[in-house]
Amino acid sequence: MQKTVQGLNINYALEGEGELVVLLHGWGSNIKLFDNLIHLLSPKYKVLAMDMPGFGESDEPKEPWDVDNYVDFVLEFLKDFDCDKVTLLGHSFGGRVIIKLNARENLPFKIQRIILVDSAGVKPKKTFKQKVKQAVYKMTKKILMSKLFTKLFPEAMENLRKKNGSADYLAASPIMRQCLVKVVNEDLTHLFPLVEAPTLLIWGRNDTATPVSDAELMEKTMKDAGLVVLENCGHYSFLEQQYTFNRVMSSFMKL
Repeated sequence: MQKTVQGLNINYALEGEGELVVLLHGWGSNIKLFDNLIHLLSPKYKVLAMDMPGFGESDEPKEPWDVDNYVDFVLEFLKDFDCDKVTLLGHSFGGRVIIKLNARENLPFKIQRIILVDSAGVKPKKTFKQKVKQAVYKMTKKILMSKLFTKLFPEAMENLRKKNGSADYLAASPIMRQCLVKVVNEDLTHLFPLVEAPTLLIWGRNDTATPVSDAELMEKTMKDAGLVVLENCGHYSFLEQQYTFNRVMSSFMKL
């Protein structure tokens, strides 16, 4: 299905009836990865999943967005739904958006439950080696962006990005690269204590993108959070250990 939000064409899926459950995907992902979850939850709940701007079949933002812009988008999207209670599930970047949304005052609905799956939100501390690498990159970038170098070596800057950028960064368009930089540089740990709704944390033991230590910090600082760690899986625990994940979800959501 398609609808227009903030002047952008947005692709989304909506199935089932009952209390609203909103699914927010991770960076570089889309709603297709939630097929299993939609099938699991829709017999009891109204399940809504959207390709957020810049992902899947939705339009890109017209300018670089930060996390707050994505929160604004989600709230605008939900205006058309008659909901006084909402359950929010977010994977990775989607979890980051939920944590920031939860901190907003005067929300138009009550957050009934939160499920964070291998969620982002903790800004990792850089090692000394990483700090040196970043400093060298910034210095080199400054030189390569000068008019002389741009004219003599037009491909040099892009080659530097390819050598130093993450897979997500390299796969993104120019606008989404700027969005990614804004998003990953925001630490949300100070907002964890504001999460008061019953919160289920589901993590892959081998997650290297958002390690289990992030989940343990969330469990410790959120008011009513419980952590389930799934063995033999990484950042996409809901896909890699689907059977066990579904059992945990069924228990939490009383399916």
